[in-house]
Amino acid sequence: MKIVFNKSINEINKEDWDSLAPKNEYPFLKYEFLKLLELTGSTGISSGWVPMHITLEHEDNLIAAMPLYLKNNSQGEFVFDHSWANAFYHHGINYYPKLVSSIPYTPATGPRLIVKETYSKKDVLPIILEGVKSVSESNEISSWHILFPDDDEIEAYQTNDLSIRKNAQFVWFNDGYKSFEDYLDSFRARHRKNVKKERMKLSSQNLVVRHFTGADLNDELMNDFYKFYLSTNLKRSGHEGYLSKEFFLNAPKFIAENIVLMMASEKSTKHVVGGSLFFKDKENLYGRYWGCSEEFDCLHFECCYYQGIDFCIENNLKRFDPGVQGEHKIKRGFKPVETFSAHWIADEKFRTAIEDFVLREESQIKRYVKEAKKYLPFKSV
Repeated sequence: MKIVFNKSINEINKEDWDSLAPKNEYPFLKYEFLKLLELTGSTGISSGWVPMHITLEHEDNLIAAMPLYLKNNSQGEFVFDHSWANAFYHHGINYYPKLVSSIPYTPATGPRLIVKETYSKKDVLPIILEGVKSVSESNEISSWHILFPDDDEIEAYQTNDLSIRKNAQFVWFNDGYKSFEDYLDSFRARHRKNVKKERMKLSSQNLVVRHFTGADLNDELMNDFYKFYLSTNLKRSGHEGYLSKEFFLNAPKFIAENIVLMMASEKSTKHVVGGSLFFKDKENLYGRYWGCSEEFDCLHFECCYYQGIDFCIENNLKRFDPGVQGEHKIKRGFKPVETFSAHWIADEKFRTAIEDFVLREESQIKRYVKEAKKYLPFKSV
């Protein structure tokens, strides 16, 4: 078998990549999405995410692939390893560059290793790991990190002695709800009343939210949303955000069928005041970006959570991942779940230390998830 490290998604045949794609059409591993990131400068040398995508061939046929990036920082990853980098530094060892198999700026659990149906992930991972070790030794790379992989990949990483790190996110699950009211019927009275009160704020402020997807998306809508995204990032963090205006304007040209845009506007004037951008596949909705031009009470909750739940119910989607962090999601019905990452460290001493670290951290995560579940709003909890 032949392993190749590709400096651009363009070096890989699209039809070959698509032949490995997951059946649920997970949007962030689509050839088009990875190409969109490159084309708009969201990945590349200047962004700190340098493509090195892995392909594995057998008799000139592509049998496996992984997204891979060379990184000189830890920005846009959402699995925080700054303490690891500091420990390396204090011992006179370089933590950067490192390799990351992840979707840039996207903490959304999904496949990271895609394989031909006649092969298993367990079969191909040892070959990929040997290739990673070789390129790491040649280029003084400290480590390899696989972020937010699907649960079904964890065993393959464990079998190959990668350290498994756990964290927690809050995810909404569709238990066959017929409507938002049906969903609220599963709440205890106090929590149900609070959500209804928050949703009423929309109409009391003369606002309405509209959904746009597929062919309904256009440059005007995406440009308006980019302004919200830019404004909110500048107010919150002082920088413009990781993604460029070109990313948003070009996204509908590449993956319109996977985009859901929620835009809030004034009823009377139709003047847009805020919005949220989601991606979807056949089973899941993923909340990614939010912004507004002015502050309205509960507009963030409406655009980022309640409208997403509405959309999932209306479209029979099983799961809604609204993004990382945010304990305020719990009382709105988002359940705490464990997420995973896998890590290979070249330095043997640090490999042992990090394995010890993740084992101790795991017990803390388990306690946190167990405790967080006590605050869910459901009658049965």
